[in-house]
Amino acid sequence: MSSFLPAIDRYILRLTIVPMIGVFALAASLLVLDKMLRLLDFVAVQGGPIGVVFKMLATMMPEYASLAIPLGLLLGTLFAFRKLATTSELDVMRAVGLGYTRLLRVPYAIAMVLIAINVALVFYIQPISRYWYERLDYELRSGALGASIKVGEFTTLKDRMALRIERSEDDGRRLVGIFARVANERDQVLSISAREGAFLATRDSPDTIILRLTDGVIVQDMGGDSTPRVLSFTRHDLPIDLPAIAQFRARGDAEREYILPELLRIGWGERQTTDAQREGSQASFNFRLVEVVMMLLMPLLAVALAIPPKRSTSALGVFVAIVMVVAYHKINQYAEDVATLGRIDPTIALWTPFALFAALILWMYWRVAYVPGGQAIGALETGFAKVGKTFRRLLQRRGRRTAAPVAAAAE
Repeated sequence: MSSFLPAIDRYILRLTIVPMIGVFALAASLLVLDKMLRLLDFVAVQGGPIGVVFKMLATMMPEYASLAIPLGLLLGTLFAFRKLATTSELDVMRAVGLGYTRLLRVPYAIAMVLIAINVALVFYIQPISRYWYERLDYELRSGALGASIKVGEFTTLKDRMALRIERSEDDGRRLVGIFARVANERDQVLSISAREGAFLATRDSPDTIILRLTDGVIVQDMGGDSTPRVLSFTRHDLPIDLPAIAQFRARGDAEREYILPELLRIGWGERQTTDAQREGSQASFNFRLVEVVMMLLMPLLAVALAIPPKRSTSALGVFVAIVMVVAYHKINQYAEDVATLGRIDPTIALWTPFALFAALILWMYWRVAYVPGGQAIGALETGFAKVGKTFRRLLQRRGRRTAAPVAAAAE
């Protein structure tokens, strides 16, 4: 497809797409690694299988992608125009009549594709995946994923059995050091110890599993003054009734689990909904919408922050871009929470910050594109340069003070 584009567009596409993919991959990886560490700790505490960590991470990927896509679009475009500016290619393009509006044709074509992807993510895929994450979390806590029996701890099952397993080998297929204390219907207590064992499923009853024990001893307490009976066994099958697990709730407990048609129906359609449900749905809809619409301004913000002062290679614009996007996202989250509580109208709470942020971006772009020698963050660049010179001067003074005694000692 790129062969149908003019040479200048192909060049800008190549400059934009590579850092964009890199930023997207880096941002998503950092978010996944941070979440993975917390999930590993959580699963270890709950005693669940390690495979559930990757399932929960997979359900979080749409949410991470919806955050990484705007950041990738912004920084990809910024790095492309920064390279053009620092190598003076941008000056040549402007001299031959190529304005910023013409040069932004490819970034905006990419933005349209990413906006379509983000709309699908935030309005359809993300709510469903968030529900599945909550379901996995519930099943992990309730023991439906095998987390009810923890290695190294006593676990009570249906108030009739206490079970302890010393350690697990071969991914849970071999259990070593087993002790069980079982009370039957006749108030008799069985104390069972075994060298090893394994859990086996049963075909007849899915609510019962078999703990097959190998090389152990059974001590049967008959009650009263009777002498306990001691039995040795080579293999013994101990049936275990699984605890009843309540069915997980239906999707829609929170507004972020609603897809677009449901948000519109609850927020503006149904009369039977409460005021809290209506305000929550409207706040969630407006939050998702402003996050998507803001992507239309990302190329403009990237250009405004990509052009450093003449004879300068300052990267302050990259830092400012990240701070602005993260700050705007946090402001939207706060506005959504306030609107959900009914303290302010959702439209005012979400679209007022958008209007202010959009006005700031348009002013910054106008300064760079249409004011000769204009800088969007010229004051910040000047202050940053002064701080850098002061810091380098202090380092040089300290270096001279350190070098003087060394030179004297050498003489």
